[in-house]
Amino acid sequence: MASTVGREGKTAGEGMSMKEHIMEKGAEMFQSMKPIKQFSQHVCTFALYSHDMNRQIETHHFVHRLNEDFCQCAVYDTDNRAGRLIGVEYIISDRLFEALPPEEQKLWHSHLFEIKSGLWVNPRVPEAVAKPELDKLAKTYGKFWCTWQTDRGDQLPIGEPALMVSPQGDVAGMVKAPLLQQRDEKYGLSSTKISDLRVDISGPALINPNADYWLRHGKGFAIDVITAEMKKITQFP
Repeated sequence: MASTVGREGKTAGEGMSMKEHIMEKGAEMFQSMKPIKQFSQHVCTFALYSHDMNRQIETHHFVHRLNEDFCQCAVYDTDNRAGRLIGVEYIISDRLFEALPPEEQKLWHSHLFEIKSGLWVNPRVPEAVAKPELDKLAKTYGKFWCTWQTDRGDQLPIGEPALMVSPQGDVAGMVKAPLLQQRDEKYGLSSTKISDLRVDISGPALINPNADYWLRHGKGFAIDVITAEMKKITQFP
């Protein structure tokens, strides 16, 4: 069957039939969907590809806090009904981060600049309401794998995952002005004014130098898919 472009002309595949819509609604009546219903926070921010800093994307994180030290995020390319799941980010406290092996720490990024600069926002949530959570998140580190590179026009999630990094104050890690302006206009906000309201937010006592690896070493990370010997299934008596 020939592939067509789906919803909003962005995704390969046939449009959903009325029968499929009815089946979905029926399933909702009988299934709890408990894990999904735990996502209680929407964050709009930006991410850069570790292997190509020129590629920058607006991201929409739907956040589930599992405990005081750990959050998990489903990341979409938009917050409307046509949003596509483009990756996953894990967020951990500085306490958990410091316990990671040094080689693992290199895959993580800090969140302090992203939050203090007003790049990280909770759309439609008053700053005073978001502030307590922002105080916690400013002291965290994230690891974000992008599995669907929609910014290059991919209509399907093809290729290997890409490691993403957070914006930083360094010139190479700054978000491009048109991208930021477009986001701010969409939500009717000012990142600059939000930044002014966050001057008292503080990060970890010291941002671990193994995080934000590109910032100190000028190198990113890229995955290379290779063929590997397959382990045989263990035979049980």
